[in-house]
Amino acid sequence: MLLNETFWENRYKTNETGWDLGQVSPPLKAYIDQLTDTDVNILIPGGGNSYEAAYLFEQGFKNVYVIDLSEIPLQNLQNRISNFPSEQLIHGNFFDLDQTFDLILEQTFFCAIHPTLRAKYVLKMTDLLGEKGKLVGLLFDARLNDDHPPFGGSKEEYLSYFKPHFKIDIMESCYNSIESRQGKELFFKVQHGNS
Repeated sequence: MLLNETFWENRYKTNETGWDLGQVSPPLKAYIDQLTDTDVNILIPGGGNSYEAAYLFEQGFKNVYVIDLSEIPLQNLQNRISNFPSEQLIHGNFFDLDQTFDLILEQTFFCAIHPTLRAKYVLKMTDLLGEKGKLVGLLFDARLNDDHPPFGGSKEEYLSYFKPHFKIDIMESCYNSIESRQGKELFFKVQHGNS
């Protein structure tokens, strides 16, 4: 199965978007609510309909970028927030992105890409994050699917990828997941550099 643009476009066209919460993920909202510097450059990779991007923008964060392989969710976000800067909605492949960010928010993207790309994902994150940049978000803490996304995993597996490249600030079971994901999510915050 090729997890390419056509695959994701078809998921949106057929409304097979089980990952879409229809709202800001509560753990990410709680994290966003304690941010004070509205000038930070933020990336949401594989952002989908990006309720987090909309929420950030509405809270005064103007340097919010979303990248997705599918143009449909990017257009959905633009339709919901007409003044969201279109140049910050990037239709493309995360692995081709060439910018630097202070903060990257992870919401189901890591578990949507094929597990064979996880090491490449971590290395790409080290390229995209500036000095002291942070990667924050949610990972599925459950064995899910072997042949299609979402692909799950465990804290031990994730640490094996992140620990050589990042300082692990937190990677713990999420206490404030939405009901359908209770007990199945890890909240994590890692910082550029592993010292």
